[in-house]
Amino acid sequence: MNNSKTNNWAANSAKNTIVLGYWTVAWVLTMALATFGPKFIWQSSDTLTTLAIIINFAVGIGMILANIRHLKGLDEMHQKIQLEAMGISLGVGLVAGLSYSNLDVANIITNDAEISYLIIIMGLTYLVAVIAGQRKYR
Repeated sequence: MNNSKTNNWAANSAKNTIVLGYWTVAWVLTMALATFGPKFIWQSSDTLTTLAIIINFAVGIGMILANIRHLKGLDEMHQKIQLEAMGISLGVGLVAGLSYSNLDVANIITNDAEISYLIIIMGLTYLVAVIAGQRKYR
């Protein structure tokens, strides 16, 4: 690539990363609103809770589209790292999540299976897989 193409690619990549960051922050904030709004802001109004969940869902779709745009803007190596990390995270989430659910259904664990634990496992798996991929392809 010549310098102008390299600079243009880097600028687009940076822009896509920033846009994805904004969408992600918006999604986290709307998730917090949908989760904590009924308890602390509007005292269990089903209408407001439903509206907050719909808004969170719509912002989540925007975040997914921003993520797709971000991934398409990466070079082949970074796309490969992301794809591998996402695949590992999906696999770990599926296997761990179903095992966790089975433990709950069989009453082997005392508490109900909570999705938040699965999200944490998937997030940490993704983080470790991205770091491992970065090291692998240096």
